[in-house]
Order: sequence, then C-alpha cells, then structure tokens
Amino acid sequence: MDVGAAEFEESLPLLQELLSDADFVGLDIEFTGLRSNLSGPQQISLFDLPSEWYLKTRQSVQQFTVCQIGLSVFTTVEGEINKYVAHSCNFFLFPTTFGILDSEFSFQASSVQFLNQYGFNYNKFLKNGISYMNEEQEKKIRHEILSGNWRMRSSLDKDQIKVVIDEVTRWLYLAEEGGWMALPGITGFRAFEVQLVLRQALPNIWTVQKDEGVIVKKVSKQHRWYLENTSCDRDSYWKENILLSVKGFSVFFQMLVKAGKPLVGHNMMLDLLHLHEKFFRPLPESYDQFKQNIHSLFPVLIDTKNVTKDIWKEMNFPRVSNLSEVYDILNSDLNPTKNSGPEIVHASRCEKYVETKYPHEAAYDAFLCGSVLLKVAHLLLQKVHSIDPTPKSSFPQYLDVLAPYVNQVNLIRAGVPKINFSGPDYPSVRPPILILSVRQWPGVSEQQVYHKFQNLCKFDVRRLTRSQFLLLTNKFKDVRIILKEYRGHPTLRVSLYRHWRHSPNISCLLQVCGVVTAWALLAFLLGRSGP
Repeated sequence: MDVGAAEFEESLPLLQELLSDADFVGLDIEFTGLRSNLSGPQQISLFDLPSEWYLKTRQSVQQFTVCQIGLSVFTTVEGEINKYVAHSCNFFLFPTTFGILDSEFSFQASSVQFLNQYGFNYNKFLKNGISYMNEEQEKKIRHEILSGNWRMRSSLDKDQIKVVIDEVTRWLYLAEEGGWMALPGITGFRAFEVQLVLRQALPNIWTVQKDEGVIVKKVSKQHRWYLENTSCDRDSYWKENILLSVKGFSVFFQMLVKAGKPLVGHNMMLDLLHLHEKFFRPLPESYDQFKQNIHSLFPVLIDTKNVTKDIWKEMNFPRVSNLSEVYDILNSDLNPTKNSGPEIVHASRCEKYVETKYPHEAAYDAFLCGSVLLKVAHLLLQKVHSIDPTPKSSFPQYLDVLAPYVNQVNLIRAGVPKINFSGPDYPSVRPPILILSVRQWPGVSEQQVYHKFQNLCKFDVRRLTRSQFLLLTNKFKDVRIILKEYRGHPTLRVSLYRHWRHSPNISCLLQVCGVVTAWALLAFLLGRSGP
C-alpha cells in the first residue's frame, strides 16, 4: 500500500489500530544519499571507535533526507498456530515547507541512480510527499502559529495565495452577506495555510474545509467575532489543527514510539540515525546521548543483519550479499525448518508483494526484515529444543531465543562490529593490526600504500610515523596472506603491531626514561668516586 500526502490523514486511524495489535514492526528507509564523499581523516575507517564513526556519519545524515519509509506491521492471526499477517505500507516523505521551515538537503548521484534502477517514483516523493518535522522544528512552528506571527516563506506559495486572495476579493465585492464560494483542489495542510492567510487578510469572511475544497463565506464583523469564539472553532483550537496537519508523518512516528513494539530492521544503523534527526531531535554531538535517546524511543531493537551474520556459518548456508538473498535461502530447502516454520500472509490491501518481488522498495524490504526475523527465530528455537517441528511456537518464545541479539545493531565499517544500545559496546573482535615499515620509498602516502596492497587484499591504512603505517582489515585470512606474501621483503616489512613496542608515544617515553636513568646512574657513580 502506497501512502502519500493526499491519503495520509485518512489512513492514520487504521495505522494506529494496526500498531496497537502488532507483535512487532519491520522497518526500512530509502535516502537521497548514503554517505558524504569525505576525504582523509573524515573517511569512515576500521580504525574508528564507535564515537568517531558516529560523528563522521552524523554529518552525512544532516546532509541527506528521507524519501521513503517502509513499515510492515506483523500481527499474530487469532486462533491460528504460528501464523502472522503482514500489513506493509510505503510512505513517501518530503520535508515540511511551512512558515519559517525551509529545509536544505542534497542528492547523491549514485543513490539516485540506484533507486531509479529499482523503479523508485520520484514524482510521489517530490509532488505528494508527506510532510514531517522534529521536535525542535515543531516548537518553532507552534510558537509562530499560536502567537500569530506566522508568515509564508516560499515565493511560489505567496504567488499562489495572491491569486486566491485576488479571486476571493473580486467575489466579495459583488457577494451578499451569507453567500459563499468554493476553492476546489486545496487539501492537506495547504488548506489550513490558505484559510489562515484569508482570515488574516479579509475581516468579513469565514472559511471551512469541506470535501470539495475550501469554502469561503461572506459574514458580518459581528458574526465573524462570534465564529472565532465559539467552542467548536476557537482560534487556538483551529491553529492546533493546523499544527497537527503540518506535522504530517511525525504524528505517526510518535504513535510508533508510544506503541513500544519491537522494531526490526536489516543493517539499520543509518535508519536509526535518520529517525532521530528527522522526527525526534537533531542528532547530539555526544555518541552516548544518541544511544540513550534511541533506547528511550525504541527499547527493543532487532537487527536481522546481526542475527543472520552470527548463525550463517554455523548453519553452513551459502554466502549472501543482501537481504533478498537471505530471505530466499531461509525459504529454500537449505533451511531445515522450512516446513515447520511460521506461516506469513499479506494483508488484503498489501497483495502486490504476493507474487512479485520489489527489491529496495521500502515496504517490501520491511516485509523481508520481519519475515527473516520470524524464520531465523524459529531456526534458533528448533536448535535450543532439538525438536523438529517445534510445536506451537509463539512470538514471545521467539523473543526469548533472540534475547542475545536484542539492541545489538550492526556496524558496516568501524572498530567494533556492532553497537549495543542497552549498555556498553562490546570490545573489538577485529583481526590484529599490522605495522608496515617502508624503506627506500621517500614521501610515500597512505593512498599509495593502499593501492600497493589492494590487488592482494583490502586494508585500511593509517600513518604512524614518516616511514611506518598501520594496516587493518576485517578478515583474518587477509592478515595471514599479507604476512606470508611479504615475509623477507627487502623494502616493505610487515609484522604484527605491538602497542608497547611500536607506539611513538611509548618509544618517546622509554627514551626519556633511558636518559633520566643514565643521568641518575652517572650522578650516583660520580658521587661515590668523590672525596
């Protein structure tokens, strides 16, 4: 089901009902770009601590925006054993342009090309995207609207509103009191915007929103005063409705947070960063504060990338490169619990995914996330109980067996493989760091060292001294390959890095200690040889 601005408000009651009954929610987000083309020390690196990775990625999240959010709400079918129905929705989003809000964001050519390849509808994003804002933006707009200081910022909006005001003014000149006219085709918060401007500009009219558009009625000033102060249409109440409409998808985000359901994604770290930045608050500079905020918003997170990565080798499944391949293997005969696992069906309004695959459409990927979670959990449960088929499995049982993976979110490239949102991060399990000592290669750079090794295997490179470089990979076999290949090399000597031995700071400290010790010993000897 695709939801744009025109359909969003009508769908909110149904969405709230689905959330209240859900067992968990699958999530996927598409962006206008993934990562800024940073260079040098600003590039993401395997050397990065989680806090360093966060600060670098934070810049990219602030630069790009969300163009589509996919949610798949999974609910147990009442009266059925281990059967789930999935309600999958695509939400096309576009930043709010209202009052002083006029966001700036970038497009990354590779991301646009990627989404185009999979049929992304940019018209729905640009022309019918649902508005949204975070709490900081909401405070600014609320103050503007409730204080009466609201002004339009967009010149296009001003031109359109000017046309509407001219049309209504010409009509007013000939209209009798009690007469009315319709302004068709004005919907959503634009309808509130038009009404707000007309009420401010023309003291002898009143406006209401109907199915056919905005209705303008000519009234006396006394009747206008009465309408403004009646219980059903007080100015403050009306302005609160404007704010509610302008908030758009942020209203649903708050419903999602309040529902407190487990949130499931695949490689979902960027998704969480954007959820925080776009719908909650601007990302804090503090990495620890970010973790606390996310845990407060979503107490139960499950990253299927982290779960499947952990069990894939153990099950001797073939290597996979994306979520769709993970889903296919779990649905194949390679999965020993294929026939005993949970049954998953699509809801009646979400049947486009029954026969056809839509990779990288957000709602489809969100559905895959939820399905993978259920199938992997069933596999784990069967291993724990050593029973096949596992009888009468339920989602609470699945949550129990998934407990070691809860709030552990995968990191693609950093000093640790995952972030723990409910406590301290785990220590790194990366392969050991190598140290490269270079001879007879004056002025060598990190980039040149990288290109030297890239055909053999991929290493992140960091300069240690003028002629020494640190090499780090996420594959243990790469360490063995390089150590074997460069054993006894005349100009490039590679060995395991030992901090106590190779760190310039420790070397400097040892030299200072050596000098001090030598002077102390000399002074002691001279003192003994004196009279």
